[in-house]
Amino acid sequence: MSHNAPPPRTGGPATPPDPCVRALEHAADLAVLAPSVHNTQPWSIGMHLDRMEIRVDRSRQLTALDPQGREMVQSVGAALLTARVALAAEDWAVEVDRLPDPVDRDLLAVVRPVAGRADRVLAALAPAVPERRTNRRQFAPEPLPEDVLRLLIAAAAAEDTSLVPVTSEPHRRLVARLTQQADGVQNASPAYRAELRHWTTRATSAGDGVPSSVVPRTDGSPGNDIPLRDFDTQGNGALPADTRSGADQTLVLLATRSDDPGAWLRAGEALQRVLLELTRLGWVASPLSQAVEVPITRTQLRAALAWDAHPQMLLRIGRAEPTGPVLRRPRSEAVTGSWQPPRPGSDSEPPARPGGGTRHPVSDGRGGTIWIVDQET
Repeated sequence: MSHNAPPPRTGGPATPPDPCVRALEHAADLAVLAPSVHNTQPWSIGMHLDRMEIRVDRSRQLTALDPQGREMVQSVGAALLTARVALAAEDWAVEVDRLPDPVDRDLLAVVRPVAGRADRVLAALAPAVPERRTNRRQFAPEPLPEDVLRLLIAAAAAEDTSLVPVTSEPHRRLVARLTQQADGVQNASPAYRAELRHWTTRATSAGDGVPSSVVPRTDGSPGNDIPLRDFDTQGNGALPADTRSGADQTLVLLATRSDDPGAWLRAGEALQRVLLELTRLGWVASPLSQAVEVPITRTQLRAALAWDAHPQMLLRIGRAEPTGPVLRRPRSEAVTGSWQPPRPGSDSEPPARPGGGTRHPVSDGRGGTIWIVDQET
């Protein structure tokens, strides 16, 4: 079954949303569940009757950790892939225009449901979206099977990204050494430590950041061969301190042919696709991104593992006990122009307008949305 994309409609307060609008709203619901660096959720999703516009929110950039914005754009790429998954699950084909406006650099993608055959491979990943977690626990000593590894390589390739398994003993030791080196460089920076504290001491009401409930506690015991980032800035991490993150675990590197915002966006799509495939199959992953974030170690990583490609993300993969979800911002902070009607007590309820009245969408004549308020008398 496929859909025909509807023409822009005039709508009205009594008109139910058409299938295209419902599918877009569902895509927004799932997109905001995507993973992001330090759970910063650096995206802004603008809703229209026939499309979704996904922007980067630069106010959420980690300027010490990520001065170029590489991981910020990758995070938006993960949200983009999630929207594509959601639309496929609603039986829509999808047209994506990436970086469509060279003047408007914050507009990273325009997503349109269109007539055609839905991507059934992507659709199958939809149930994994709310189940996916970054897992920083100790992983069981169980290697990833070859058939699963081949599936991940194909999944990344479908998003114009290479997935490179780190298999040889010398390369594993190199990853361990470079990660230790990069971790030391970062922790020696007062700006990095201050930024880390900012995103690990957030009030619950903020709905973002990395809570202590999903990070290992720091107890002064000897570190791991491949150190995980120390998010336990308050000393009350809820997970066991011993994660046994070592070079004997399954390690993979995501890399792209170029190293620009377009490549970063695609790497984020590939990352989320890989993570959802792992979740669907009962595996978990956590990033080992320090060596990619520090220029000198990234250069060495590229020379050893990626050859002429550019490293974008390192992952450790395994099986582990589950961890809980992290908080999310209210949907209304990340999604604008939503058709969703107000629900009592819901964050999606539109703000009150002077003079009261009912707020409803009409077409702007170009496929966009204008919100109209019927004034009460």
